[in-house]
Amino acid sequence: MAFRSKEMMKKIVKNIGGEKNLASGVKERLEKCVPNAKVVMGRAQRGLFAGRHIQFGNRVSEKGGNTSRRTWKPNVQEKRLFSYILDRQIRVKVTTHALRCIDKAGGIDEYLLKTPYHEMDTELGLFWKAKIEKLYEELGKMEVVFFTPEEETKLEEQFKEVKLEERAARREARRKMYGWSPKSEVKADSEGTDGEGSLPTDFHEGMVANA
Repeated sequence: MAFRSKEMMKKIVKNIGGEKNLASGVKERLEKCVPNAKVVMGRAQRGLFAGRHIQFGNRVSEKGGNTSRRTWKPNVQEKRLFSYILDRQIRVKVTTHALRCIDKAGGIDEYLLKTPYHEMDTELGLFWKAKIEKLYEELGKMEVVFFTPEEETKLEEQFKEVKLEERAARREARRKMYGWSPKSEVKADSEGTDGEGSLPTDFHEGMVANA
C-alpha cells in the first residue's frame, strides 16, 4: 500500500502533539527523508521492522519445475523495551533483525537516535524518533545541580516523611474499607508493618467465642 508524504507527515505531527513538540530541524529532515510514495506493508506502520518487509518470489516444484507465486513474511515479535528517557517500558512489535540492531546500538533510545530518518521507514518509528529527540533536547537544556552532604541528608529525611505519610494514608484507607480496630493498628505499628495480612479484631473475637 502506498503512503503519501503529506498524509504521513500530518499523522506524525498530530501524534507528537503539534509542531511545537518537534526538535529544531526535525521537520525539515522529515520532509526530505519521507518519499512521495512508498510501498510499505500495513502492519509495519505499527512497529519497528528495520527494513524487513514482505518478500515475493516463486515456489518451484521438484519434479516438473512448475512455479507458483509465494510470499515470505518477516519474523515479528511483540516485545517490551525499556526507555531510559521515558523511564518506562514501551510495548512494540519488532522484527528479530530490529532486535539485533537495538542490542547492538545499546537500547531503544540509542537505536532511535542513531538511525537516520531515511532508514526509519515506518510511521511508528518516525514518531518515536522525533519524540525522543525532543525529550533529549529538553534534557540537554536542564541545569545540573550538585547537593552537599547536609542537603542530601535533609532530602532523605523528607523522603522518609513522605513515605510515612503514604503509609498512614494506606492504613487509614484500609481501616475505612475493612473496619479495623485501633488495637490491630497499634499491634501492626509495634511489629513494624502496615497491618498487611492481619485480620480485624472482630474476626479474632468471633473465633474465640466459637471455640
